[in-house]
Amino acid sequence: MKKLNPDTIAPPVGAFSHAIDVPSNARSLYVSGQIGVDSDGVLGKDVSNQSRLIWRNIQLILEDANMAMEDLVKVTAYLINSADLPAYSKVRTEALGNHRPCSTLLMVPALAHPDWKVEVEVIAAKVA
Repeated sequence: MKKLNPDTIAPPVGAFSHAIDVPSNARSLYVSGQIGVDSDGVLGKDVSNQSRLIWRNIQLILEDANMAMEDLVKVTAYLINSADLPAYSKVRTEALGNHRPCSTLLMVPALAHPDWKVEVEVIAAKVA
């Protein structure tokens, strides 16, 4: 997969790529929005804990599909409070390391449950 950050536009303002070209021989995995619950369904107490659980769950889903974090091509995150952005970003950076998938971050007024502080959906691709 080829990351595209053309010199003809401003560089990304964060830890992401403007685009990723996925070859036609790659298989794709679309992961539904993940929330910060552990394997017993217990919700994390704050945005940091919920974020860690989300990224752990994403990693486990990827592993089940014989993929890894490096196979992520798109991340979409939803936060309900802009004050939580630093805590979420710290956990995201720990989870992704130097990998720079395409990313979108949205501040929304609410998620489906009032105790959810963050939700993350991803798309992964791996050359077959």
